[in-house]
Amino acid sequence: MLVLFYTPNSFPPTMHTSSFQQNILAELHHELAGTRTILERVPFEQAEYRPHPKSMSLWQLATHVVNLLAFKSLFVTHDSRDFLDPNAPKPGPTPTSKEELLARFDQYSALLREQLQATTDENLTHNFRLHRGEQTIFEQSKVAAIRLMGLNHSIHHRGQLTVYLRLLDIPVPGLYGPSADEK
Repeated sequence: MLVLFYTPNSFPPTMHTSSFQQNILAELHHELAGTRTILERVPFEQAEYRPHPKSMSLWQLATHVVNLLAFKSLFVTHDSRDFLDPNAPKPGPTPTSKEELLARFDQYSALLREQLQATTDENLTHNFRLHRGEQTIFEQSKVAAIRLMGLNHSIHHRGQLTVYLRLLDIPVPGLYGPSADEK
């Protein structure tokens, strides 16, 4: 399998022909660095900011981005997740400071890396089922779940955070090259 991935500080991306595990780890390394940079710029003093009444607040969105890391871990360590299961793992309480948010990000990032390093390609080819009781939301290989519902989902919400930063007139860092604020 030939997969195209970005590596830290490299553009254009580097090609990897290694395992699923190594490809995910390489992309995760780059994406986590960019996500942390965005989170560092989120102003806690404007936590309640919403660009639109239907939007999450800035702090809800930043917390969601962090908590998605714990969700990604489920794809590695479990075969399913039922949203109706009262005993299923839940995210911790909402962080009450930027320091707490970043500490949780670092903790969840380290745990996800450890879990990925400890898994095998064989495990990643097994299916993961996300469901609500008997209703299947999706079922696909763990590697696809990590990629689509894990990385892509996080990148989507990180993109939303960059819009919030722009609207608050906070310089937006470049994630895949320089931003307009870094020229």
